[in-house]
Amino acid sequence: MRFTRKFAASLTRALLVAALIPAAAANAQTFTGTVSDAMCGAKHMMAGDDAACLRACVQKGSKYALVVGEKVYTLDVKDKATLDALDKLAASKATVKGEANGDTIEVSSVAAAK
Repeated sequence: MRFTRKFAASLTRALLVAALIPAAAANAQTFTGTVSDAMCGAKHMMAGDDAACLRACVQKGSKYALVVGEKVYTLDVKDKATLDALDKLAASKATVKGEANGDTIEVSSVAAAK
């Protein structure tokens, strides 16, 4: 009897976790825009190359951002590979997948826009 209760509790937890995974994936969205930085947003402040300005701002502590139309989203990035991809896509069009929360996107992936 004791084994059956433990098994039932474990099965219930497993089903609950399985039910939550699709819910989290359902919140993921796709955004396409221009890679920028949170300090400059849509208009870079340094004269010259936008990508160089973006990299300088990020090096000084600004976060990457994505400009989608008139909206500027700050990108919350957790891993180095995604940061490297954003650096390569500096001032270029990109497609970002992730979950938006206000003006911030928690990034799950980034790729060059097609």
